[in-house]
Amino acid sequence: MKEQLAVIEQAQSKLIDLGIEFGPRLLVAALILVAGFYVGRWVGRMLDSMLTRLDLDITARHLIVRMVHVLVIGLFLIMALQNLGVDLLPLIAGLGVAGAGIALAMQGVLSNLAAGLTIIFTRPFLVGHYISIAGEEGRVEEITLFNTTLSHPDLSKVVIPNRKIAGEILHNYGDIRQLDLTVGVAYDTDLDIALSVVDEMLQNNPQVLREPAPKVQVSALADSSVNISIKPWVSVTDYIPSIGELNKALLETLRAKGIRIPFPQREVRLLEND
Repeated sequence: MKEQLAVIEQAQSKLIDLGIEFGPRLLVAALILVAGFYVGRWVGRMLDSMLTRLDLDITARHLIVRMVHVLVIGLFLIMALQNLGVDLLPLIAGLGVAGAGIALAMQGVLSNLAAGLTIIFTRPFLVGHYISIAGEEGRVEEITLFNTTLSHPDLSKVVIPNRKIAGEILHNYGDIRQLDLTVGVAYDTDLDIALSVVDEMLQNNPQVLREPAPKVQVSALADSSVNISIKPWVSVTDYIPSIGELNKALLETLRAKGIRIPFPQREVRLLEND
């Protein structure tokens, strides 16, 4: 019993000695980490304000701010470890070996990361642009280090890993798209009048952009009609509804002006043998 009490007293004495020796150091290290957190936030806000005035892309701006925030906290963490008397050289060597193993195990993730950095800094597209890539198309909603999120007109979302984007052929529509409509008129139609009627219809539609100017021209001499190609520009958000609206307006306008839209016809002749 006496031996157990002696062990307990020895352990208590050891804990008290450790508390006296390392307690102030732990307190100072904790204060250093708290200070690093707030200093990192302050530096991040200052940097974000400066980059906003430089009109830097929002994705690149957020990435730079996060990197600086983590770097500041990392510096304060090193200061806290040094205050505790931790030898940093073996720790750094161990982290290097562990990092090499992690890199081999996470090649796919790291390739997404490298592709994400490439996208952010080369800026082949920005948030809000309408793009087509990797068999998918949609409006760019978010660009992160690992993936890019597109939204479809049907309200669904597509998340594409960045490694599927880097190095692929990209079609970037930007924030406007060009419609490709066609209407056929009869061969006896005055084409100058028909083209002017189509131009007037486009000018009166609020969804059609004035710049770039719409392209209206005769595109083909078909079997039963003269085809007129109509290519106005609209914003990406108006692309789908504009197709139906302009086709309806086109039909109604041509009818009102007395311009005939022919339908395919075939002439059949019956020959009698003598």
